[in-house]
Amino acid sequence: MTTDSMTIRQMCDTFEVTARTLRFYEQKELLSPQRDGQRRLYSRRDRARLTLILRGKRFGFSLEDIRQLLDMYAGGRGQEVQLQRTYELAQSRLSEMETQRADLDAAINDLKNQMTLASEVLSTFRRAAE
Repeated sequence: MTTDSMTIRQMCDTFEVTARTLRFYEQKELLSPQRDGQRRLYSRRDRARLTLILRGKRFGFSLEDIRQLLDMYAGGRGQEVQLQRTYELAQSRLSEMETQRADLDAAINDLKNQMTLASEVLSTFRRAAE
């Protein structure tokens, strides 16, 4: 094994993922480690791809979106096309996340208001019991 390659265990430790996760991404053709018998050896390219996969998942991109973005660069269409599509997806995802945040903020405020009302009613019950 060269120093440029990592085993599945090293990948798991480095990226804090499970072996099952790595095999899943391999099955989905997002990663393509070399094989040495039963051993998987991950190259720098695989590590870079995994970094992008994990970042994309954290941002809420679908695996299909991630695959298309990775394939754009690998397919020779270049970094500019890949970056433009990434930017478009990010813009859309950011808009969705901001909407979700606004909905969550509204729900939190409503819940706080309901809790305030419940606290006031409970205080009334306690005063009446005294």
